[in-house]
Amino acid sequence: MNTGNAAWMLFAASLVFLMTPALAFFYGGMVRRKAVLNMLMLSAGALAVSAIIWALWGWSIAWGGKDIGGIFGDPASGFMLGDVIKADEDGIFTASGLTSNGGNYPVTIDVAFQLAFAMIAVALISGALAERIKYSTWMIFVALWVTLNYAPMAHMVWNGGLLSPDGLISKLVGAPVHDFAGGTVIHINAAVAALVIVLLIGKRADFGKVPIRPHNVPFVMLGAFLLWFGWFGFNAGSAFAANGTAGYAWVSTTLCAAAAMLSWGFTEKMRTGHYTAVGAASGMVAGLVGITPAADVVSPLWAIVIGVIVGVLTCLACDLKFRLGYDDSLDVVGVHGVGGVVGTVLIGFFGQGTGLFAGGGWRQLVVQVAVALVAVVYSAFVTFVIAFALEKTVGWRLDVNQELAGADLADQGESAYDFVGKASAAFKEMK
Repeated sequence: MNTGNAAWMLFAASLVFLMTPALAFFYGGMVRRKAVLNMLMLSAGALAVSAIIWALWGWSIAWGGKDIGGIFGDPASGFMLGDVIKADEDGIFTASGLTSNGGNYPVTIDVAFQLAFAMIAVALISGALAERIKYSTWMIFVALWVTLNYAPMAHMVWNGGLLSPDGLISKLVGAPVHDFAGGTVIHINAAVAALVIVLLIGKRADFGKVPIRPHNVPFVMLGAFLLWFGWFGFNAGSAFAANGTAGYAWVSTTLCAAAAMLSWGFTEKMRTGHYTAVGAASGMVAGLVGITPAADVVSPLWAIVIGVIVGVLTCLACDLKFRLGYDDSLDVVGVHGVGGVVGTVLIGFFGQGTGLFAGGGWRQLVVQVAVALVAVVYSAFVTFVIAFALEKTVGWRLDVNQELAGADLADQGESAYDFVGKASAAFKEMK
């Protein structure tokens, strides 16, 4: 066992875990005051439900030893983590062995690391649905989506499945798919799922009728900074070792996020005349998304270029919801969808030795575009089936009066800021 790698990966797993609470504050600050608790609870629900599903069968589907059709692993082989834990002679549970990813650390640490990825992936979706969905429906959705969408996608890309470097697409094109830390598995996957649900459940009751502004911009900035911090575990941890690749992933992650924050700000300044704090926070996150699939294979120059491109494009993309008429409340599609696709595809241009501008040919670009398209189609289909079934059974939406009064009072029965001591009275009156 490599104890240095074990220590680093435990810390990386904890950093990625922090990203879900950080996202809760990032999203929570962006919604109106009447829905901040509900927004925080959606992240909390994603965290809790994902943990249970991961132990039951999620880990086994994503990382189980038996591959089924290149799409998912056997859910039974690692049920309740039976393939990765054992009790010693004193009844103390420990790992059954070391990882097979070259890190030589206990496989139970990998369970923790990959669980934190599942948590943040599904939590990202909640931002698009803010201020109008039932917490109970959300929890059911999380369980189904992690089982049927996230875990299979992780298997396909990272565990030798259809979209892996050794998978069918890579063999057909003649170049290995590259997704270092989740451009397809996390960001494209979550953003497409968010868009599908938004189109299915419809707009907020007052969308486009009244100004909808963030209620707590310091929350937004705090969440963004903590996401950046957690992203060091997300990207540098994906080296699976305390080595030079982890160190470089830290550097490339920071360069891209910084460049995206600046390019988003300049774009915003030209369009509105201001450098806003919300724009800075969104630009940071967009850059973090953009570098995620490429953090280990692009030079410092290209990391900065990716950041500049992603910052401009995501800033412009976030206006599409107003032009096209869909209510992606907190710009999950604009930031994570566009950022994830751009970051994944740009490996085909900037990937060291394989990209068009970095010593390679056209094959890497083709395979990156192909894997992005497959991820879009798979996520859209599976999410639609889940979301449609929930819509026709338990329903997604709060009723109009509950939504206008606020999801906090309707779903949580409490208020984040009870300045005048009348939250309980308002709740009783609403009921």
